[in-house]
This record gives sequence, C-alpha cells and structure tokens, in this order.
Amino acid sequence: MTYPSFVVGIAGGTGAGKTTVTRLVTENVADAVTRIPLDNYYEDLSHLDISERAEVNYDHPDAFEWELLREHLEALLSGQSVEMPQYDFELHNRKEETLTVEPTDVIVLEGILALYDDEINDMLDLRLYVETDADVRILRRIERDVIERGRELEGVIDQYLSTVKPMHEQFIEPTKKHADLIIPEGANSMAVNLLEERLRNEVEGDSTRTWEREALEQRVTGVRPNREK
Repeated sequence: MTYPSFVVGIAGGTGAGKTTVTRLVTENVADAVTRIPLDNYYEDLSHLDISERAEVNYDHPDAFEWELLREHLEALLSGQSVEMPQYDFELHNRKEETLTVEPTDVIVLEGILALYDDEINDMLDLRLYVETDADVRILRRIERDVIERGRELEGVIDQYLSTVKPMHEQFIEPTKKHADLIIPEGANSMAVNLLEERLRNEVEGDSTRTWEREALEQRVTGVRPNREK
C-alpha cells in the first residue's frame, strides 16, 4: 500500500470557490486523492432538536470536532483507513452512516477553517487560501443554500448578516496568514493548472515536498506567495 505523502489544506470564505478548486485540481488523479470536507466534522448535535440546531453558529470554530479530525488525519497519514462522518445540511446534523476512507498518495482537506487549527496546519505540506470578493461569495451562498439545501431566502440572508460575515472577519480571513499561496477569484485557471500539475507530480512520485514559491511567482500570474508569513 502507498501511504499518503502530500497533504493539502484549502481554506477561504463561504462561496469562495474552495470545492471547485479542489475538484478541478484533483479530477485527473481522483483515484489517488482522499478528499476530506471539513463540513463533515461538524459536532454531532443529536441531543438538540432541529429548531435548536438551526440556531447554532456553524461558522464558529467551536462548531467543529477538531479532535476527531486530527485523529483521522493522523490515521490516514499512518496508512490506516477511517470512518469519516457524513453531514445532512437540511437537518443540521450528522447522518447515521459513515464513509470508509482509505489512505492515498494525496489528502486534500477543504473547508472554511481548514487552516485554523495549529496541529492540523503542522500536518499540511501545502496551505492554500482562496480569496474571492464578498459580493460574489454571498451570491454563491444564496444560490447554494436556497437551491441545493432547500432553505428559505430570508433565513439565508439573516444568517449571513448575523453569523457568516462576522465569523469570516473574526476567524476565517485571519487564517490567510497561514497560507503558502493565495488563489484569487476562486477557480483561477492558471492556478488550477499549476496545482493540478503539482498534485499529478506527487502521485507519480516526480516532485519533492518543498514548495518553490519564488518559481511559482515567476511562472503564474494570479497565484501569489503569501508575503505575510
């Protein structure tokens, strides 16, 4: 069995394009990639009724079960499979069934706070932050929650103003300082092509674990090394 050798964290605000970036950069090496959506690690709230669960601040770091996520990442890195939780966004709770996840060459952790936890950051070989304008992000959030998750428009807007926006400013955007690279405007085609090449090289064993940021800056317009680090 080939154990994972490269771990990528992809963070950014709601609607920034994280999932799209993840899908595009991994689609040609899908069988060799383990995708870990941070959303699956929301705390189990079975002890609350649905009205109480709907009032929880899901954009706050306390909404996630970090210890379980750390355990699962450590297990995958040591070549062990894990039972990853699954999440139901309409019921605001974990599903009863889990998904068996096997270790692969590449692990991608994707979510709004993927770069928040210090211990998890230490496990990452590459940290990406997807940066997209707030007006674009809120429109994508509305489209997703209303159409895909069956929520009321008024409730989505209220949630954005009361929790999503302030939590982004307080907790999510500050994690940008941990990023190795910042990708502007979501699925930036040059960024996607470069990252896809990087992951393919990892799978094929034709690269090192050092990310050469200066070389990237010379090759790609739009993907910038994080000078704040």
